[in-house]
Order: sequence, then structure tokens, then C-alpha cells
Amino acid sequence: MKAHTRETQATMTPEKALQYLKEGNIRFQKNLKANRNLLEQVNDTAEGQFPFATILSCIDSRVSAELVFDQGLGDIFSIRIAGNFVNQDILGSMEFACKLAGTKLIVVLGHTSCGAVKGACDHARMGNLTALINKIEPAVYAVDEPEDKSVRNSSNLEFVDAVSKKNVEMTLDNIRSQSVILSDMEKNGDIKIVGGMYDISTGEVEFYS
Repeated sequence: MKAHTRETQATMTPEKALQYLKEGNIRFQKNLKANRNLLEQVNDTAEGQFPFATILSCIDSRVSAELVFDQGLGDIFSIRIAGNFVNQDILGSMEFACKLAGTKLIVVLGHTSCGAVKGACDHARMGNLTALINKIEPAVYAVDEPEDKSVRNSSNLEFVDAVSKKNVEMTLDNIRSQSVILSDMEKNGDIKIVGGMYDISTGEVEFYS
């Protein structure tokens, strides 16, 4: 499998880009990697890059977007930050990726048992981590159940995963509300902006419609 070119990127649609990722995740789950020569892809992309998707995921060592979607060099822009939220710099990176570099899809990828989300559920406070946790905490408050405060913490993995999903949904809302460029591109059908959840125990990505 060769690296994407200007021509293959030009024929890509948002729907096709999403299908590529779904097919890649199925290969990953079945341990069937696409046949690609990474060194050849280094040479193919030396003069330029033409990725088809931009993926915002957590820094978690188990959630490498290139691996879980079975993609090679030059295929995706990968943005990683603990808790997969957006800020001005990440939005700028996404605008570059879509408007200038031509990607057709933005995926916000959360994952089960997320450490950053656990920290937000526990309202952890430590150095620079405090400011990061503060950006995820709105998702904690937005999840209504359970009401019992004694089980609204990291020991309740069902609650943690509910907050992770809500955090993805709120991040999608923030992308649309804080980036006129990306919002307009989505309205015009130039890109799709979707969310998903990676299950660290199965390797499966569930996309939200």
C-alpha cells in the first residue's frame, strides 16, 4: 500500500475517509495489517504529504491512532493531548490540516478507562495538570447519573466512561462553535466532524453517528 498522493486525496470524500478508518480498525482487531513498506512511504512523502483524516486522541500509550486504524506514513494528522479536548492551538492545527492540507475528516477519539478523565472525576489538583483537568471537568458536571456523590469518581468505571463520551461530545461542540472555518467546511460538505470511543480491552472503535 503506497502513501496517499495529491490525486488520491483529491478523490477522497468525507464518507470514504471515515470508511477507510473503519476498515483499518477492523484489520487492527483481526491483527491483519495492510501490506505497506514504510521506508517506501518515507520516500513517497519526502516531497509532500496528502493525508485524508485528522484525528484528535489522548496521549494514552495504548491509543495510537496510526496503529488502531492501521494507517501508514502520510495518511493521517495525529493530534494527541491528555483528555482529547481542544484549545486554540489544536483548533489552529485542525484548520491547517483541513483548509490548507486537504484532510476530509476530523475524528475526536476518546477511550475507555481514560486516566485524564479519571483525574477530572476525582477533581485532581497538581501543578500544570490542574489547568488541563479543569478543561475536562465540564464533562463531569454534564453527566447526571449517578447522583450519589460517593460513586461519582474514578473507582466507578461506568461513570468514567460516561464522562469520556460526554467529553467527546462537548469537544465536537467546541470545534463547531470555536472554529468558523471548520464549521463552514462541515456545513458545505467539505469535511465531516465525528466522534468515537476506543475500547482498550477489545481494540474496537465505536463511532458516534
